[in-house]
Amino acid sequence: MRIGLYPGTFDPITLGHIDIIRRASALVDKLVIGVAINRDKGPLFSLEERVAMIEAECAKLSEQTGTEIVAHPFENLLIDCARDVGAQIIVRGLRAVADFEYDFQMGGMNRALDSSVETVFLMAEARHQAIASKLVKEIARLGGDVSNFVTPLVEEELSKRLNG
Repeated sequence: MRIGLYPGTFDPITLGHIDIIRRASALVDKLVIGVAINRDKGPLFSLEERVAMIEAECAKLSEQTGTEIVAHPFENLLIDCARDVGAQIIVRGLRAVADFEYDFQMGGMNRALDSSVETVFLMAEARHQAIASKLVKEIARLGGDVSNFVTPLVEEELSKRLNG
């Protein structure tokens, strides 16, 4: 069984993330969405809320693609998380050159730590390349329309969190 790991903070999950998850599902039998705890980033949503949104969105994708998709919180090294879930592939979604430079270095370091785990880079579709969770949160915080960047479920969760 080919297992992939797609790590991130997913605060919140966006249409760009969902695009990468959909496309990564075609490459593996099981896709683990590694939800980074990352206390340093000060996420808007709790770990439990992020996992719940991912599970809700990925249930639909799993049915459509036939690939098992599960959320897995982690706080250790990415390569250790890959080992923990039995992943042979780490999936990284790229939006811009800046993403590539960081992820290229991280991929090289992970390869040095465990040469049995490959890093695969997937380019975001053009219509999703500008989407970043940080920007989505800022737009929502200032009362803007985020419906082109997130699902209705996530839009509702953002509204509840930011507007009480």
